[in-house]
Amino acid sequence: MCVACRMLNRRGVPVSLALLIVMAACSSPPPIPPYFEAFERIPIRTVEVNGERVAYMDVGQGRPVILIHGFGGSMWQWEHQQQPLSAEFRLITPDLIGSGLSTKPEIEYRPEQMLEYFIGFMDALRIRQATLVGNSMGAGVAIGMALTYPDRVSQLVLIDGLPANVRERLTSPSIKRALDTAAPSWLASFGNWLFGGVMIESVLKEIVHDPALLTPAVIERSNRNRQRPGVIPPLMTVRRTLPLWESGFAKRIGDIRHPTLILWGEEDHVFPLPAGEDLQRTIKGSALVRIPNAGHIPQWERPDLANRAMIEFLRRQ
Repeated sequence: MCVACRMLNRRGVPVSLALLIVMAACSSPPPIPPYFEAFERIPIRTVEVNGERVAYMDVGQGRPVILIHGFGGSMWQWEHQQQPLSAEFRLITPDLIGSGLSTKPEIEYRPEQMLEYFIGFMDALRIRQATLVGNSMGAGVAIGMALTYPDRVSQLVLIDGLPANVRERLTSPSIKRALDTAAPSWLASFGNWLFGGVMIESVLKEIVHDPALLTPAVIERSNRNRQRPGVIPPLMTVRRTLPLWESGFAKRIGDIRHPTLILWGEEDHVFPLPAGEDLQRTIKGSALVRIPNAGHIPQWERPDLANRAMIEFLRRQ
């Protein structure tokens, strides 16, 4: 019996179940696919940041715009932005450290650590300054960058995130359960391995307003992303790091002085529209665009409206 199996067996886990857990947790990471399949075949690149691999797409020319996905997401959330925005700008779309095709180091994923990796990513690509476009938790990364490294940020686009008082604002039952769980990461990883497809479909139904968009292919792609080895432990850290966001960044959102566009899905059931309206009042000079018939990822549900608003805003600089 392997060492990991013996440790689990001492905790009362049957040997057969322990073997399944170890197989699920220790499987080799899949190779980086050569292309991202959206409207066109976009090469996936990798760069080393602080000794870890960050996967990203880099298309177009002009002023750099970096798209930052949300909690548990990946670069696929920006598939409908690749062609329209890269026609005028250099569009960079990473998988954040701990997510998607990027490596998942055993760190605490504190907000300041995420910013260290993000600024390291910009340095590795020799990007002095960029417009940051963040969705949900990705908007929190963008806000943190604007407050911590203001000279590295030219503009902000915040999409359905990230408000202060996250727990009080949050209305998604699935995400609330994820934040409140006290299960060890090995058990959560095993549950994800067994029931991931069912769980991811439940989450998608809460964050996407139009159920017709949740085709079997979309659900399968989302589940495949959630099944990547090592993806669950970083997600489990949010429960511990959320108070650090509140104390270190959320209370200073009003200090942001960058030109800021806020996009918000009118049917967002993760952070309902009043959270976006409060965010707009907090950031002086910011503009709020409401996206009808869209939930928590309006740039994916209503790319026609979201892209139009973003391009008009980006052209102003």
